Amino acid sequence: MNGAAAAAVREEFRRVHGGEPDGVWAAPGRVNLIGEHTDYCDGFALPMALPQRTLVAARRRDDGLLRLHSAQGDGRTTELRVADLAPGGTGGWARYPAGVVWALRERGLDVGGADLHVSSTVPTGAGLSSSAALECAVAVAYDDLHGLGLDRPVLARVAQHAENAFAGVPCGIMDQMASVCCTAGHALHLDSRSLEVRQVPLDLTGHGLSLLVLDTRVQHDLADGAYAALRAGCERAAELLHVPALRELTEPDLPAALAALPPDLVPLVRHQVTENARVERTVDHLAAGEPEALGPVLTAGHASLRDDYRISCPETDLAVESAVAAGALGARMTGGGFGGSVIALVPAEAAAAVAAAVGDAFAAAGFTAPAVLEAVPSAGAERIG
Repeated sequence: MNGAAAAAVREEFRRVHGGEPDGVWAAPGRVNLIGEHTDYCDGFALPMALPQRTLVAARRRDDGLLRLHSAQGDGRTTELRVADLAPGGTGGWARYPAGVVWALRERGLDVGGADLHVSSTVPTGAGLSSSAALECAVAVAYDDLHGLGLDRPVLARVAQHAENAFAGVPCGIMDQMASVCCTAGHALHLDSRSLEVRQVPLDLTGHGLSLLVLDTRVQHDLADGAYAALRAGCERAAELLHVPALRELTEPDLPAALAALPPDLVPLVRHQVTENARVERTVDHLAAGEPEALGPVLTAGHASLRDDYRISCPETDLAVESAVAAGALGARMTGGGFGGSVIALVPAEAAAAVAAAVGDAFAAAGFTAPAVLEAVPSAGAERIG
């Protein structure tokens, strides 16, 4: 499959840019099993890479031009001067690859222009990290093209800096680390403070289970300020509690911590602490060979995001409720929130019935029919041609 995908992107590169690319690189989207909004508080997360990926065919240029084209775009090629790249100066999808080039130069690395053609199967606006997949595909391409020799956590930091400082989205590091560090058949236990990772075997099929991703088709834009407000609230709470980050707190600390905070910060802190605990419980269940026990943990995570973080919406709530009612072991929204996708852990034989039940519930509510895909733990970023 890699060969066919690389050949198709090469052919389109030749049509758009003329000549052959120097190579083709790919980086996946991700779905997060548990550990939502914890990465910017130095917390824990457990994402896995998806088979859906962003492919980048790239060729170095020596004239300082960055020429960007997307198969999912409007057909036009965006042309930028690398020396002129600056935050706020580039809009639309091009700000993500341009931001990576800018971020590499900000680190003092002597990188120049390129011709890039991008093609992606990662749904946009679905909470599956399409932006990180694009950033990371460009990052690994530039790393190879220029022989930079950067390790994977550094590449993730570059991609995160591009999204934070160039694209204006104050995300944590989890999406980028998942895209560059995940391995097939595993979830990635991530410590967002140290960037230490552990590959946790995730064999759902062997236990007769399936993880469905239900894309509600509700688009989200994390650059609109709501995400930044949540992060700022968590940072303010940490200051008031005199800790470097909310990751320092554990469940026994909660009563005293919540009593010391103003009411508006209480639910944010409660989510952070309980969500980190849910990550550790999930890892324990997987280590014990009990993936079916994850169901209630997922559903509890959704309740926390809905009630404490308040980043759910009617569509994601309905997807969770109807999936569980139809036989899912558990379900929760995944991603930054305000729309996007829901994951549902289901017995494999019930997957079609659960998906159909969610579709029926959406139709009855007058919502756009959700898209459904199966999450299969897949490989991280790599050169494929």
